[in-house]
Amino acid sequence: MPKLKVFRTPIGFHDAYVAAPSQKAALEAWGADANLFARGIAEVVTDTDLIEVPLQTPGKVIRVLRKADEASEPTPARSKRPKARQSRSPETTAPPRRRAAKATPAPPPPKAEKKPKPNPRPSRDALDKAEEALASEDEAYAEADRVLRNKEQAIKEERRKLRQAHDRVIEKLTSRRDKLKADYLRRIEAWASE
Repeated sequence: MPKLKVFRTPIGFHDAYVAAPSQKAALEAWGADANLFARGIAEVVTDTDLIEVPLQTPGKVIRVLRKADEASEPTPARSKRPKARQSRSPETTAPPRRRAAKATPAPPPPKAEKKPKPNPRPSRDALDKAEEALASEDEAYAEADRVLRNKEQAIKEERRKLRQAHDRVIEKLTSRRDKLKADYLRRIEAWASE
C-alpha cells in the first residue's frame, strides 16, 4: 500500500486536510476540478500536530476553522453539525440567505462520485490470428492433398497404360513362342520317325 501524505487546501474560512497516497487522490477527495497544487492553492503538510488526525481517517476530508487567535485541532468534517438558525428580528434588512453567505460561505456541494470506467472489452485479435492460422493450415493441407491425389491418379493411369502395353507385348511374344514351339515339335517328330 502506498505511503500516505497529508495535503491541505483552503475552503472558505476552513483549511481542508486529507490523508491520501497522492495529489491526484487528494484532489478527488476534495472534489476539485482543477489541479490546485499546480495553482499553488494546495500543499503537503508535514507539521506533526496537524497531520495526526487526518492520518487516522485516510481519504476523509478534515476541516479546520482558520482563526489566528484560536488553535484548533483538525476534526472530521462530518462530525460538525450546523448551528440552528436564529430567528430574525424585524430590524434585519438583509435577507437571511445573503447574511448567511456573508457570515460563512457555504462549502461547495460534494461532487458525485465518479463511476469507475468500465473495463474495455477484451480484444479478440489473438483469437482471430489463431483461427486464421488454423484455416490457413487446413487450406494448405487440402491443396497439398489435392496435388498428391492428382499425382496418384496420374501414376494409376500411367500404371494402367504400362500394364496394357505389357499385356500386348506378352500376348505377341507368347503367340510367337507358341508357334515356334509347335513348329519345333513337328520337326522333332519328323526327325524321330526317320
